[in-house]
Amino acid sequence: MFELENALDEYLSHLRIERGASPRTAEAYRRDLEDYLAFLDGEGVEGFGDIDREKVAAFERSLMEQNLAVTTVRRRISAVRGYHRFLVREGLTDANPADAVDIPKAADRLPDVLSIEEVGEMLDAFVGTRPSDLRDRALLEVLYGCGLRASEAVGLDMEAVNFDDGFLRVFGKGSKERIVPIAGAAERALRRYLAEGRPALARAAANPTADATAAVFLNQRGGRLGRQSVFNLARKAGRVIGRYDLHPHTLRHSFAAHLLENGADLRSIQEMMGHADISSTQIYSRMLNHKLKDVYQKAHPRA
Repeated sequence: MFELENALDEYLSHLRIERGASPRTAEAYRRDLEDYLAFLDGEGVEGFGDIDREKVAAFERSLMEQNLAVTTVRRRISAVRGYHRFLVREGLTDANPADAVDIPKAADRLPDVLSIEEVGEMLDAFVGTRPSDLRDRALLEVLYGCGLRASEAVGLDMEAVNFDDGFLRVFGKGSKERIVPIAGAAERALRRYLAEGRPALARAAANPTADATAAVFLNQRGGRLGRQSVFNLARKAGRVIGRYDLHPHTLRHSFAAHLLENGADLRSIQEMMGHADISSTQIYSRMLNHKLKDVYQKAHPRA
């Protein structure tokens, strides 16, 4: 098993250095692939040449027998496929036995979104004038108004905000840069926070770090706001409208869905969302089709 474990370390380094995977993503791959190698060890596998399609299929069956979610099984088999592709590319083995194994089909679940009315009611509840109140309102407006991920919002730096040209420079998955428009309520809330709220929060830092000085969104101690704070804020905001499990990503989904409902094209939404593949964006089109079908069935006299 030594050569398999050694190759795993090389693969994780490849993900981090060459593909720009975040530490969180690399750690998820490590856990999944360590489970895979432990399974192979139990099957008596000693090296690359002992792994065939049946071994990989048996691993997949073992995952299904654990009653894991289909999304979890898909993620783990995808990790196994990527690992074997790396082994082939590095010349450590001749074939990828995982390519011949079918990945279970994911359920056709549509993303959870808020209605435009729910978004308005939720945001209108954040009207405080304390520095933290201004920050929270600006953060929620940016999450919804610009479609940012929680990690992208807390990673936003002052130099990335360009009010003159009306855009934010955002770094998404794999450190990929994209330009996102900012206007309207999101721009107004962010301008007010930067003028009236952030300076007060920044003064709370006894010895401000370079990272804190660069950050747009600050915590009460004057440091960069963390992702967990964004999740906590989303739950707090959700309680306003009776959505007690509201996730920051729901605001991102709502951003895309509402753009599409109001006439935006998929390609533009893809660019603003930072999706590498248009298929990731097309799910919002399916949402719109479902909504139109529901309207038809409720309203048409012969539906």
